[in-house]
Amino acid sequence: MNLSFNIAEQGEGSYRALAILRWVMVVIFVSFGTQKFTLQSAQGIAQFISNSPFISWLSVFGLRGEAYVLGVTEFGIAALLAAGAFSPLLSAIGALMGVITFAVTWSFFFTTPGVVKWSLSTDPMAWNLAGEFLFKDIVLLCVCLVLLLASLPRSIVRSRAT
Repeated sequence: MNLSFNIAEQGEGSYRALAILRWVMVVIFVSFGTQKFTLQSAQGIAQFISNSPFISWLSVFGLRGEAYVLGVTEFGIAALLAAGAFSPLLSAIGALMGVITFAVTWSFFFTTPGVVKWSLSTDPMAWNLAGEFLFKDIVLLCVCLVLLLASLPRSIVRSRAT
């Protein structure tokens, strides 16, 4: 069983183009990580953190501390994704961490009160600005999932052409 991981930058054809996604995600994670070190961002994410069943424990660090933890984590993911251009295992780890990150942030759509208003009216799902902000995370989750699947050994993901 072949368990060698893969790197898009060393691939061919359309597979090689996935390297673009890696570097876009590196920029996004650096940008998101940088924002976590501002008071405005710390205040903006507090409502999501406090209502999350997954990361509400971060509140033990206080308002700024929870944002700093997330910022450092996002910098770490960016570093893993960047290093993943040279190490297939780091590529897979960084992409998996990205999947987890965006799965958690996507969950805020459902766990933060007032973000979504569900009804049986003409508009069954209406969201406010926070909901609109979170809705993009489903795309970023999918990008990280594609990077993860592209990094995994062919024996694990058999549908990928060799």
